[in-house]
Amino acid sequence: MATVTLIDYENGSAEVQAVFDDIKTARNVPDVNNFWKALANYPALLKRTWESSHEVMAPGALDAVTKEMIYIAVSIVNNCEYCIHSHTASGFAKGMSTEQYQELLAVVMMASQTNAAATAMQVPVDQKFLATGQKAG
Repeated sequence: MATVTLIDYENGSAEVQAVFDDIKTARNVPDVNNFWKALANYPALLKRTWESSHEVMAPGALDAVTKEMIYIAVSIVNNCEYCIHSHTASGFAKGMSTEQYQELLAVVMMASQTNAAATAMQVPVDQKFLATGQKAG
């Protein structure tokens, strides 16, 4: 159960309706998801989150499916049921295959296991693995 009221379009302020209109147009959907309806309780946060999300999730150096798969992995690690389901659906809608999803889950599970082991044993990072910044050119 939500801890805030889910604001529908007709009950939103003009600012909320403008953001909802932008989301619906960008995603070609008749209504916004519950996540956006919850954020509508805080119109400035709704607008900022939509603008950032829209920019970050747009195809760039990483394609849309890869970005959705990363979002799914992070959502699993953070135990966000809503995001796991919504981004899994989005990943499939953008062309993620069942095989890709199965491999993604295998990688997340393996990373979780080995992360826990390395953390439990406090394994020092090998010098050659230490990040030193971006590669030139």
